[in-house]
Amino acid sequence: MPKSAKSAVASRMDGQQLLLDRQLCFALYAATNAVTRLYQPLLAELGVTYPQYLVLLVLWEQAPRTVGELGQALDLDSGTLTPLLKRMEAAGLVSRRRDPADERRVVVSLTASGRQLREQALTIPQRLACCVDLPVDELLGLRDQLKQFRNAISSD
Repeated sequence: MPKSAKSAVASRMDGQQLLLDRQLCFALYAATNAVTRLYQPLLAELGVTYPQYLVLLVLWEQAPRTVGELGQALDLDSGTLTPLLKRMEAAGLVSRRRDPADERRVVVSLTASGRQLREQALTIPQRLACCVDLPVDELLGLRDQLKQFRNAISSD
């Protein structure tokens, strides 16, 4: 921890640092929950959940991808990702197959239905931004700060 941060923490040893509203973790948690709730009605129109939408975003960028590549992009382990992908496959959005070059790897591809959903999803970012009472440049700045924060705390 940088010296200035240590001295700031040390100077607040009066119990105030344990108030819920002063916790970075709670601010991030509450914001994440609020954003997910904003997405829910928009994604319901597509018939997908928020985690499924994230998988689709990765696959719309580049497909096919291995389960490992999806996990890395989304910061999810295969134990979480596999049931999610099975449900998406059952819904006809993706297909999964073993990689012929390496049977240990599973390759995930979009189906025609999964590709078609992209067109319907094109309006979601703008519609979400309209639900937030902040200028677009502030939203983009916040996104960039959160990426920087994640990189700073990531052990990858």
